[in-house]
Amino acid sequence: MKLFPSLRHPVWVVMGLAVAIAVLAMPGTPKAASALGTGDSGLPVPRFVSLASSEVNVRMGPSTSHKVKWTFIKAGLPVEVLREFGNWRQVRDAEGEEGWIHAALLSGRRTVLVSPWASDENVPLRAVAKATAKPIAYLEPSVLADVKRCDGSWCSISGRGWQGLVPQRLLWGVYPKETVD
Repeated sequence: MKLFPSLRHPVWVVMGLAVAIAVLAMPGTPKAASALGTGDSGLPVPRFVSLASSEVNVRMGPSTSHKVKWTFIKAGLPVEVLREFGNWRQVRDAEGEEGWIHAALLSGRRTVLVSPWASDENVPLRAVAKATAKPIAYLEPSVLADVKRCDGSWCSISGRGWQGLVPQRLLWGVYPKETVD
């Protein structure tokens, strides 16, 4: 016997739509992030941040009274902040899923996932920012890396025991043409 209906059950879909409509109707709720603006915190929206904890609940709406949609279990993963409501941040993950996280569970530390959309294509890590430079290593899809800097075309990234350069277009966690110092 199932104690809870599937999350794909029509009742949950209708409840999810009702929550989304209620959140959009809240006074002070920012518009969808289509262009760079400023959130309630005074920081740019949209922007990339990372998870500050190894266990982060993602909720249906901006409060602890909203149901948990899923739980992240890895600190440092990059997420995109789409909007802000008080101390809550609506985020999107690398798979395109959206939900709400309390701001205290997020960090300004910049991280990226290496081509998470690829299933079996390794990405060359290079010592210099040239597509013709000999690779110093190959990174598997979805490798988590710290961002050292990005110049709008290439990013210097690092992990445990390695560092190098990767074309920015192959990373999720930085915007195209974005510079990071």
